[in-house]
Amino acid sequence: MTADDSFGRLDDDDYPAYTYTMGRAADMLGTTQGFLRAIGEARLITPLRSAGGHRRYSRYQLRIAARARELVGQGTPIEAACRIVILEDQLEEAQQLNAAYRRSAGTIDQRAAA
Repeated sequence: MTADDSFGRLDDDDYPAYTYTMGRAADMLGTTQGFLRAIGEARLITPLRSAGGHRRYSRYQLRIAARARELVGQGTPIEAACRIVILEDQLEEAQQLNAAYRRSAGTIDQRAAA
């Protein structure tokens, strides 16, 4: 991947463009490094590592961590918060697939009616 390719991927939510240390990510999210370790151990997020060992978080991972932090802040145990976030993410994906299927089926129905 060239530098130009990497620059173009900055809009990709799943691209781990952020090279913040765990401390910087925790500061951004208003949480502790221990919280980030805990959600990592729960496998909610798994930041990629650079060649130098620095954690690389995607925007998606930071949003997921922020949602878990929100739930824990409301009193939800961390394990339950991680499960809720996973289920919310799965539901959103299923709804997107369902909407795409409905659009596709509508197009097929319109062609059949013509």
